[in-house]
Amino acid sequence: MPTRVDKKPSTTKRMIWMIVGVLLLIALIAGIKVLLVMRMIHGMPKPAPFTVSTTTARAQPWQPALSAVGTLRAANGADLAMDVAGLVTGVNLKSGQDVKQGQVLVQLRDGDDVAQLQQLEAAAQLSQLTFERARKQLAAQAISKADYDTAAADLKGRQAAVAQQKVVVAKKQLRAPFAGRAGIINTSPGDYLSAGTAVVTLQQLDPLFVDFYVPQSELGRLQVGQAVNLKLDAYADRGFTGKLSAISPKVDLGTRNVQVEATVPNHDKALTPGMFAKVSVDVGNEQPRLTLPQAAIVYNPYGDTVYVVQPSKGKEPPTVKQTFVTVGETRGDQVAILKGIEPGTVVVASGQIKLKNDAPIAIDNSVKPADSAHPAPQEH
Repeated sequence: MPTRVDKKPSTTKRMIWMIVGVLLLIALIAGIKVLLVMRMIHGMPKPAPFTVSTTTARAQPWQPALSAVGTLRAANGADLAMDVAGLVTGVNLKSGQDVKQGQVLVQLRDGDDVAQLQQLEAAAQLSQLTFERARKQLAAQAISKADYDTAAADLKGRQAAVAQQKVVVAKKQLRAPFAGRAGIINTSPGDYLSAGTAVVTLQQLDPLFVDFYVPQSELGRLQVGQAVNLKLDAYADRGFTGKLSAISPKVDLGTRNVQVEATVPNHDKALTPGMFAKVSVDVGNEQPRLTLPQAAIVYNPYGDTVYVVQPSKGKEPPTVKQTFVTVGETRGDQVAILKGIEPGTVVVASGQIKLKNDAPIAIDNSVKPADSAHPAPQEH
């Protein structure tokens, strides 16, 4: 009788079934974990809305302007000094005094020079009488033409000597070359001054010039006569206006900037040469621009953005959507928006740090960022 042989599964098949079983077990465990995690996620409370303030983009009149930093300079300014050395006999000036053109400020001792001038003037008067007599005698043919010429030459010589001595006497006086305000003077009667020693500074304060520089690329926007506005730290609540008076015909080779000069009236003498000023030149015509507070813009290397507020749906809080914008010039706390949003768009003004697309928000406008075209520092 034929022998019966039992068929047993091969080792390879057993290994395959074992691996399949292990994989099924792992899949079952992973599925259970995923279900647990999803159940935990669904059971977690939703994140609380982020508190932000909002603002509405509006079109406002906008005067295009070119901003720069300038320095005030006197229309006329000089450090006054004596031409000659001498002993001071009089100081007709107080520190900070306003003086008129030609006013005597400091007097040196000139007694000897004045006496000599008087002597020369007496000789000149005598020579004048001699000349008049000679002229009459020549008309009567009582003297020769040579004697008349001698008298005329003597008169001219005497008059020249008088003029020369008057110059010597004038050098003993320090006069104001122009009207202005004197600085601090430390000279007193009895002091000895050497020639060329600075005695006092004199500055003409009305009007003043302001010097500033602009890039060569902005030259096409500048014209003599344009309005110039000044803001100074010393007068935070006051503005000053002037006119652009000169543009340098040369571009600086090192900086590629051009020097510009503006004239600013200073009737009340509030401004002082050397002061620092923020300058704004009105260029072009006023035009409407869409504006936002600068705080509303999120500046990034890949583009500037704002968070636009999306209306709430039902009981859900409002959300935000990040939108790219193209910004233009700035004016005080404001920035012009050239492209990206429309007038009336509500955007987040502050609190954007933790926001992202579709993030829920809670609006609190009790405190909003500054949005002034002409801000002024405030002291508390």
